[in-house]
Amino acid sequence: MSCYIALVGNPNCGKTTLFNDLTGSSQHVGNWPGVTVEKKEGTLRKDKEIKIQDLPGIYSLSPYTLEEVVARDYLLKDKPQGLINIVDASNLERNLYLTTQLVELGLPMVVCLNMMDIVEKNGDKINLKELEKRLGCPVISMSAIKGTGSDELVDVLKKMKNHGIKAPAVLPFEEEVEDAIQKVEAITNIASRFTNVKLLEKDDKLMETISASQKQEIEAIVEHTESAMDDDIKSIMAGARYGVVADIIDHCLKKNTQNTMKTSDKIDHWVTNRFLALPIFALVMVAVYYLSITTVGTMLTDWVNDVLFGEIIPPAIESFLVSLGTADWLQGLVLDGIVAGVGAVLGFLPQMAVLFLLLAILEDCGYMARIAFILDRIFRKFGLSGKSFIPMLIGTGCGVPAVMASRTIENENDRRMTIMLTTFIPCSAKLPIIALIAGALFDGAWWVGPSAYFVGFAAIVVSGIILKKTKLFAGDVSPFIMELPAYHLPRVKNVLLQTWERCKHFIVKAGTIIFVSTIVIWFLQSFNWSFEMVDANESILASLGQIIAPIFAPLGWGDWKAAVASVTGLVAKENIIATFGVLYQFAGEVSEDGAEIWGTLAQDFTTISAYAFLIFNLLCAPCFAAIGAIRNEMASGKWTLIAIGYQCLFAYLVAFVFYQLGSLIVFGDFTMMTALAFVVLAIGLFLLFRPAKKVKADE
Repeated sequence: MSCYIALVGNPNCGKTTLFNDLTGSSQHVGNWPGVTVEKKEGTLRKDKEIKIQDLPGIYSLSPYTLEEVVARDYLLKDKPQGLINIVDASNLERNLYLTTQLVELGLPMVVCLNMMDIVEKNGDKINLKELEKRLGCPVISMSAIKGTGSDELVDVLKKMKNHGIKAPAVLPFEEEVEDAIQKVEAITNIASRFTNVKLLEKDDKLMETISASQKQEIEAIVEHTESAMDDDIKSIMAGARYGVVADIIDHCLKKNTQNTMKTSDKIDHWVTNRFLALPIFALVMVAVYYLSITTVGTMLTDWVNDVLFGEIIPPAIESFLVSLGTADWLQGLVLDGIVAGVGAVLGFLPQMAVLFLLLAILEDCGYMARIAFILDRIFRKFGLSGKSFIPMLIGTGCGVPAVMASRTIENENDRRMTIMLTTFIPCSAKLPIIALIAGALFDGAWWVGPSAYFVGFAAIVVSGIILKKTKLFAGDVSPFIMELPAYHLPRVKNVLLQTWERCKHFIVKAGTIIFVSTIVIWFLQSFNWSFEMVDANESILASLGQIIAPIFAPLGWGDWKAAVASVTGLVAKENIIATFGVLYQFAGEVSEDGAEIWGTLAQDFTTISAYAFLIFNLLCAPCFAAIGAIRNEMASGKWTLIAIGYQCLFAYLVAFVFYQLGSLIVFGDFTMMTALAFVVLAIGLFLLFRPAKKVKADE
């Protein structure tokens, strides 16, 4: 019979890392709130009967946030057989506040003091035996990052499974508070101390479970207690808990009296500086994209494209097909369709792997948490909360989990706006497009990659300002409170695991959606409406492309191939690369080994139109999977259409203005479209800088 044990702790206390160590799970490890929105389950590697439930990181069991609601509902309704309370030993006072609430649940519990290596480094000492005595439950010293203490924890969990661990004793409060709790218990006849304490705090959800007469009696007790202690009941209870925590710490913790600044504080003195934070962040992102797209990643990508998918794989497959005596059409499908399309996408995998690796290092060491803190200052001025940055950061990997991460934002207007804007940040599927434009049209210029990232960021800021001034999104910004974890060296296992998970997602996508798409694209550009094999320019795809091409002509690419590529990108952004790979390979515009395939793009694009193409495909509606996620999170077809419509219109107008004004500046071209671009720009500036009307958020 399975034994369910809940893993509970504050955000950034190492909970998810411990979960991975115990279960072998590949759950993402990060340093920001909202990673685990729903509880995650894993099986203990050393005992398959023990199931670990990883609950969201919370600071208390008061249902103020979505994370706290999820965690409390599970603990009260599902009632696990035991608890693992993981505590950041370097922040003992704050973490033990939650511990005092968990004790009241009356469940067997083990407390894991994580980050003990930091405690020792700071020169502090914790008396584990005294702490164990006062809490009334086992206490284990460990470091989840280094993997120490996990064996001892497993032994305790096995005892817990066999009912060998008792529930901790009650932690008594001061006399006035204890008297009030006992009076509430006498009214409710409920044995649960947690329930009675929460009823004394006038917990909304629990107050709904009792009768009207019981409510009146409890409210009378609350009024009497507030009058006697000259404070409101929530402050009284918080003070009582911190009093218990302070007493525990006085007897169990010996602090280092030397007043030395911690290494993390020294780094933050510069990294979070009001004036230096953004320039440092910009330099970091430039370095990330420079290494992934321009230098290290490009060297690997060149080998994959020119050698692996140029000189090795196509000739080998062609020889194999010829030896089998296959028909010409089948050879064309495999070589010009599947290999050219899928190979074009996979050719950018090395660049993506380098990008994922660098981002994983920044996340794991604690730097990205600082960026959320820094950007909250900026976002709040433009109508967005720092909480909006969390989905956007996740969006550098994939737009689907990024959209889903927005559910942690309590304010409905802010949440909807975040869903609409999150996919402006370049995801992994857009990286090949950036690399293609940088390599084929800008000779591998270092600035193209970082500029694409900052275009997405600027689009979010501009859109946030404009949308927040409308009735649909007006209102106060959601508050953003976040703990900054201490810096630490990235754990190699976590970094490689996260990099592999993101790369695997990309490879699987190339082997499924992109594979099918290349077959469809090859068929459409190989046959006419009479289903006769023809030249690509006379194909079904060409005829369809020529219909939609005029729509994109004002943006600088009226060629049917580019128009088709942009449309297929709605299915999956990688399809843009796959479409170009199939179309140019099939058209015979490159040498047999395919080494020149991307250079031919310069025949259809100028540098201005190429960057306009990049802007449009970065900002336009995301892939079908992300659109599905938007539909689920919006829970409204109307709002989904509003989101997709805004993204497409915004992308089109920005690309239009950029191309028309760019052509005027670079080539001196002035047409009616140029004049229209000035009108669009003027309207945009008006919407951006007009004074905001005071509109109530609930209107």
